[in-house]
Amino acid sequence: MPHTAEHRDTTDPLRDYRDRFLPAGDDVIAYLDGNSLGRPPKAALEKIQYLVGQQWAGRLIRGWAEGWVDLPTRLGDRLGEAVLGAAPGQVVLGESTSVWLYKVLRAAMAMRPDRREIVTDRRNFPTDRYLVEGIAAELGGEVRWVDDVSEVPGVLGPRTAVVTLSHVDYWSARIADLPGITRQAHEAGALVVWDLCHSAGVLPLSLDAHGVDFAVGCTYKFLCGGPGAPAFAYVRRDHQGAARQPIWGWFGRRDLFEMAQGYEGQPDVRGMLSGTPPVVGLAGVEAGVELVAEAGIGRIREKAIALTGYAVQLFDDWLAPLGFELGSPRDAAVRGGHVTIRHPGARELAPKLIEAGVLIDFRAPDGIRLGLSPLSTGFAELRDAMDVLRRTLS
Repeated sequence: MPHTAEHRDTTDPLRDYRDRFLPAGDDVIAYLDGNSLGRPPKAALEKIQYLVGQQWAGRLIRGWAEGWVDLPTRLGDRLGEAVLGAAPGQVVLGESTSVWLYKVLRAAMAMRPDRREIVTDRRNFPTDRYLVEGIAAELGGEVRWVDDVSEVPGVLGPRTAVVTLSHVDYWSARIADLPGITRQAHEAGALVVWDLCHSAGVLPLSLDAHGVDFAVGCTYKFLCGGPGAPAFAYVRRDHQGAARQPIWGWFGRRDLFEMAQGYEGQPDVRGMLSGTPPVVGLAGVEAGVELVAEAGIGRIREKAIALTGYAVQLFDDWLAPLGFELGSPRDAAVRGGHVTIRHPGARELAPKLIEAGVLIDFRAPDGIRLGLSPLSTGFAELRDAMDVLRRTLS
């Protein structure tokens, strides 16, 4: 029948990509946590083995002069082109998301020295909130909290230095109005920093076209770069001369191998770097980025809409009668790559699902997130997981 999961899998334009990933263990019925950690592409294993076995072992220290030094910006250009809607020379990889966010927030605050207020929302991801609080304490600034992203335009004013938000809410998967909020912040004279952790690799982005100032994001979710993989930062080209990040290290210095006295930062996006880049980790990221680029972010978004829509349909048919509530938007236009379902017993239910072979995650106070990675998640896999979920509760 046309509506069956098997039919959806058969007619899925991206169906062959599921075979491009290493298989999970025999105890796994369904992997619905790709919004926390993407599955490993086969190419990631190949690239890392080649780097260690051939480049590192064979070339040793010569590897730095044969491509490693430029890897953070070379891969950044590819990520910008394929995923972020960014022209070359504006994206760099090499830190964790938290470190990048600290760097770009401090740089943005320094670019608005007469303003002391940082605007963010109480539902933002914890590390974002903690960093904002810490930076405000360091600089004698003030955090302007809003309860919902929709309230941001109403609090913008002459004291606002920076607005920092997540493009896709980590809990609900709601997509924020990136173009509109960016425009309104600029009209108020403020800069904007976007966290793209839950949108990079699953949503089309147009950072250049929308005038985004700064952005950060991880690569281990929908970009499948591996656990703890290096994150990225985007710095708009016309900010690069003025943006001075606070962690001055040798990789951010002009003519780094001159070992000169005093710090003179690179005049371009390389000035955002601090220490030696994690080359092995970047090899895994490169495999994930190339896979996303090959599939095409437009087709990935179409599959994400289909998967999350099917999850909502199964929720209505199977879970709503059991007392579950939907924690994500029904409107696909404002729904990202995961679906959150709510239940008072979610905290106790989550480990039972994992024990049964359905890998999901729990988010307090009552949410179970179903992370649906378009390149690796199938419709029958999703259906089987939802069936286990309803039978476990019943």
